[in-house]
Amino acid sequence: MKKITLWLLLSVVCSACQAEDVIVSFKDKKVKVEQKTKDSLNVSVDGACVSIESLYTNHQLTLCLTGKSDDGSLVLKTAGKARVKLDALTLTSQEGAPLCLKNGKKVEIVAVKGTVNTLTIAACKDTANHKAAAIWGKGKLLFSGKGTLNVIANGDGCRGIKSKKDIMIEDLTLNVTTTGDNLGEKPFGFGGFPGFGNDSIKHGGFPGFGNDSIKRGGFSGGMPGIGGFPGFGNDSIKRGAFPGFPAAPDSIAEGGFPGFGGKHKYYSAAKGIASKGKVTVNSGILTVRTSTAGAEGIEGKEGVVFNGGSVNVIATDDAINAGATIEFNGAKVIARSTTNDAVDSNPKGGFFMPFGQPASDNDATPAIIIRGGTVYAWSQVGSPEEGIDCDFSPIVVEGGTIFSVGGGMGEMPSVPTNKTAHQPTVLLIGLDVVKDDPITILDSSDRLIDTVTIPFSLRRSASLVSSPHFKVGGTYKVKTKGYEKTFTIKEPFTAVR
Repeated sequence: MKKITLWLLLSVVCSACQAEDVIVSFKDKKVKVEQKTKDSLNVSVDGACVSIESLYTNHQLTLCLTGKSDDGSLVLKTAGKARVKLDALTLTSQEGAPLCLKNGKKVEIVAVKGTVNTLTIAACKDTANHKAAAIWGKGKLLFSGKGTLNVIANGDGCRGIKSKKDIMIEDLTLNVTTTGDNLGEKPFGFGGFPGFGNDSIKHGGFPGFGNDSIKRGGFSGGMPGIGGFPGFGNDSIKRGAFPGFPAAPDSIAEGGFPGFGGKHKYYSAAKGIASKGKVTVNSGILTVRTSTAGAEGIEGKEGVVFNGGSVNVIATDDAINAGATIEFNGAKVIARSTTNDAVDSNPKGGFFMPFGQPASDNDATPAIIIRGGTVYAWSQVGSPEEGIDCDFSPIVVEGGTIFSVGGGMGEMPSVPTNKTAHQPTVLLIGLDVVKDDPITILDSSDRLIDTVTIPFSLRRSASLVSSPHFKVGGTYKVKTKGYEKTFTIKEPFTAVR
């Protein structure tokens, strides 16, 4: 009876794989490869580690991965497109990516309907020769299917999903978790000018602009360091900005003028999803969790786009970060950072806008565009970190429901203007957030517009709020158990104190 039951189970599991070019079945420290297509396809096996090289350019290679191994991996090198189906796969790699895709064109990773699949990376010790992510891609990656995919990165410096090109997510349930530490901090972050720190006294001179300027000095005629006025960047409180004013203790030790917008940079941080291209979420359920310093939740160097689905990100660093525009078009997004900004767009030159402000908002590329859906962006660390941060570049609000929480910088810099707030938007300054205490927004007839429950407390939050129900000239109320404030939206963007 047991043998019959097992045979039936295997028949059901493998039924989704029968039409594929290659079927890879993992079992403990071994793997079975059924190669149905042999031309232009090279396959090699070492224990439970499989390497497949496809020379096809017109034919889309299809693979099916199934089974379980605690020490296995797949390396796929393709000239053309490929489709990788995950059919009840549980695969752990003790070193390097369990799924390494050296793809020239797009690879689609499909979680088969009704299945739960888990990919885990245990270590990334040799990052020069191994890909430091549970799923690593050279080219474009598409995640799809009606099943569930769990991506777990436990090793230091290990990311969940990493691609050198675009990443697209739709339909499936995708859970990404990283727990490893970063692999070390770079000497300086973005824009850092070493200032009048302790080494200036020892070595003399106004420090220069290179990474070694603290050690080597700069212009002759030393000036003693006396700390720094905290700047506008994410870590500016720690590192200081303008010399000559009291700052946090590290300002004295690390120099007083590290520049604008400076933040910690790491050689390899345990980010959840990282793309050197664009990250796009079209549908499905996406959950991302990171837990160590420098570990952003979702990072897209060329932008992040949310078109639909449900997205929940909790990260120690920025929950959502981009070096270009972040777009919210229709998804329900909850982004929370425990030590940094919740949503942070850093377009090139964005921070320096005040020193070369364009003639109008239309002359600058928007850092953040909100057209629809729900955007809950929460930073729990306090000033100067924000729920939504754009480094002085434009924020455009065209629709959607927005409720941010953060320390903020008062009315500057991360707010829309009367020109870019196409849907009325308010900045609630000084709102006390109490953990698990509902915050409600009501209209003049006490009809409910929105209710938000924040999972942490924060005194005097700067909260950006918008709703399709808001009208210029309308009167509204924000209310908690211990606080109530009535306000009127006088302009498309209105600050409420």
